[in-house]
Amino acid sequence: MKKLTILIFLLSGITAFAQDKFGPVTHQFSISGKIKNPSVITMDSLAKYAIVPIGGMAVTDHVGTLKHTDADLKGVLLKDILAHTLIDAAGPHFYSGFYFTCTGSDGYKVVYSWNELFNTPVGDHVFIIMEKNGVTADKMPESIQMASMMDQKTGRRYLHNLDKIVVSEAN
Repeated sequence: MKKLTILIFLLSGITAFAQDKFGPVTHQFSISGKIKNPSVITMDSLAKYAIVPIGGMAVTDHVGTLKHTDADLKGVLLKDILAHTLIDAAGPHFYSGFYFTCTGSDGYKVVYSWNELFNTPVGDHVFIIMEKNGVTADKMPESIQMASMMDQKTGRRYLHNLDKIVVSEAN
């Protein structure tokens, strides 16, 4: 009987941990750092951007193993949102030294360089997901998600509950 009680206790702890795997749900995120105009992006402000169909996505781990598949994705380009962010630099020729650290509410971080988003095809495929499998972002337990559709290992930069984007300059 004592072993059964211990087993139930252990299993309940595992279940409780699994329920919080994405961190607290977010309904907005901040943009701050080495910029002239810090801002907060809400679900309402995201809805004002062009929301485009993205299609489906096979989400894989770091070795390429399929974790799950998302269908009927719709989203807003990250670079469309960041285009309104004025970087605090002496001039545009310095932008190549800047990068964006995107952080989820669970602390998971994803990094993009300015050149990657604004000077390569990758930037045309990094989205804030507004709808997935017919469910809108405000009704998803992962809330504000971000995905880089051109990555080979898609799960590496698939971020749940985006909380903040910090703009930094490489030294």
